[in-house]
Amino acid sequence: MLSRRQFLAASTALPLACALRPAFAAIPSPLMIDSHVHVWKTDPRYPYAKDRKTPPQDFTAEMLLDLMAANGVARTVIVQVIHYRWDNRYLADVLRQYPDKFQGICRVNPEDPAAPEHLARLTTEDGFRGVRLSPSDKADGDWIRGPLMKLLWRQAADLKVPMTILAAPSRMPDLITWIEQNPELTVVIDHMADSPLNQPDELNKLLALARYPHVYVKISHMWSLSQQPYPYSDAARQVKQVFDAFGPQRLMWGTDWPICLNKLSYAQAVALYRDHLAWLSPQDRQQILYKTVQDIWPFGVA
Repeated sequence: MLSRRQFLAASTALPLACALRPAFAAIPSPLMIDSHVHVWKTDPRYPYAKDRKTPPQDFTAEMLLDLMAANGVARTVIVQVIHYRWDNRYLADVLRQYPDKFQGICRVNPEDPAAPEHLARLTTEDGFRGVRLSPSDKADGDWIRGPLMKLLWRQAADLKVPMTILAAPSRMPDLITWIEQNPELTVVIDHMADSPLNQPDELNKLLALARYPHVYVKISHMWSLSQQPYPYSDAARQVKQVFDAFGPQRLMWGTDWPICLNKLSYAQAVALYRDHLAWLSPQDRQQILYKTVQDIWPFGVA
């Protein structure tokens, strides 16, 4: 297991190729708000769900703050990690402790009729600004089509908190009913729906949602989708397709730290969107690195 010092050193290190990029050396770093990370801590006050294994290593808010400071990331949106299932207490405490640095997205049990009430409490009492649903692409994810969704999506719309969706492309059509019933609700699709690069037709199911003006996409998980080395040129081509469909005003970047550490460091994940994707204009890059996230999850002065 890495020590805290070793972990931070590894996570902030860039490959030599990135370190020697003179074209960016004289350019001030743009303001950045990371739209997607997770944190967790082994602590009896915050028990992991009974059906989840105890993670082998902690990735705490304090570790994240150190990495943000080292890499010029001003603010971050933290998504409730699946290790805790519907128990959002650790993240709620993080939000209370660092209100100027983090916004939080909670989880509620989508098969619990009380989920709308839970979302209201988490929003009004615990400071969360958003909820995440993650239906699988198997039959056990068919609840996304079920009657309980009507009230939950309506509650999110009434509370004016974004609905974030982690789901495969095959689930994108299942969202249309709820999007059309709640046309003012902000809906954010995580990780480009993890649309596989070797099945280009699957991406069309995500792109079809571009006709709804309040649907946004995180262009994260380039590292997970790619079959090429950093900076993942094959995944960048998919990002360009998503960009062409949604426009920069509805796209945002995200590291998915610490999940990303299986493939790349936090510093590399930041640099991927800050320094690469060369077809982005400076205005587009600023929109994706900061403005879209700020619009959806407003922070104070950054």
